[in-house]
Amino acid sequence: MIWLTWRQLRAAVAMMAATLAALVALLALTGQGLADDFSTGVAGCVTQSDGCANFFQDFFHDNQAPFLAVTAVVLVLPALIGLFWGAPLITRELEAGTHRLVWNQSVTRTRWLAVKLGLTGLAAMTAAGLGSLAVTWWSGPIDKASGGNTPGFPRMGPLLFGARGITPIGYAAFALALGVALGMLVHRTLPAMTITLVVFVAVQIAMPLLVRPHLLPPARSVIEITTSNIDDINWLRGGSIRLSVKAQAPDDTGAWVLSSHIVDASGHTVTRNIPVSTSTGPCAPPTEQKPEAGVQACLTEVNRLGYRQRLAYQPSTRFWTFQSIETGIYIAFALGLAGFGFWSIRRRLP
Repeated sequence: MIWLTWRQLRAAVAMMAATLAALVALLALTGQGLADDFSTGVAGCVTQSDGCANFFQDFFHDNQAPFLAVTAVVLVLPALIGLFWGAPLITRELEAGTHRLVWNQSVTRTRWLAVKLGLTGLAAMTAAGLGSLAVTWWSGPIDKASGGNTPGFPRMGPLLFGARGITPIGYAAFALALGVALGMLVHRTLPAMTITLVVFVAVQIAMPLLVRPHLLPPARSVIEITTSNIDDINWLRGGSIRLSVKAQAPDDTGAWVLSSHIVDASGHTVTRNIPVSTSTGPCAPPTEQKPEAGVQACLTEVNRLGYRQRLAYQPSTRFWTFQSIETGIYIAFALGLAGFGFWSIRRRLP
């Protein structure tokens, strides 16, 4: 039974192995140079008065295209496994009727499904794990640089979290089990592939929106508004200014910011402009000769009036804790779907 399953799977495994080998070779050839460039750049900018903000921005933008491309590969891989490995795994046998030949060869239904799920699942999880770990290693310097940009891509954020670490292993196991379970429900390959894609994408969207932010209580901070955390400031007619602040946690560019607001002295969220005198005083429009001094003086006045930035975020130090929890959730989903498959093959299939 193991040999038969391997013969059915070997073409897909060979294609996946060749694709991953090409990806790993490309990342290995360019990764060390990327890490050296980042280390050299950081060593040169830490002694500068304005820090490394400009270097991080330039480094990220110079490598943005390959960074997003390899991230997309890891994000898409589990969905492809569900579509092309999971959904046809059983439905192809049901449509051709070949499962009856095996069952008549003293192979029990449970053993037949267990071997198919076991071998295919092991191959799927290995492929997703290797791809993710290679991309995680290669993207390390860019991940550090991207968190400080605006808009940034923190490692805890929705885009990168699912394409780093061990979560793709859980995604692959879930996608495969989902495809198999749906295939056993609809008994047709193409409808099973379509439904698998829709359900998998829906779960992948729902997880970072509805579940992941609440896996652990978020950290909260109320900080002063300074030139380092404002994104823009505009002086308006009628005696007010409009401020926008960066959605970045203090001293943690890899954190996932869940909410960021300006609040007044009473702790109420400021939804409109900040009322201050813009005709005279600290918040008068700055002169062209000293614009930075004018901005600093106005921010000092804003802080004196009690305005602050309030943030809720998941710190970057929780990355592996969240990875472990979310991988466990997807593995539990996969085991549940596999359990449904074993029940279905004994009770529903003729």
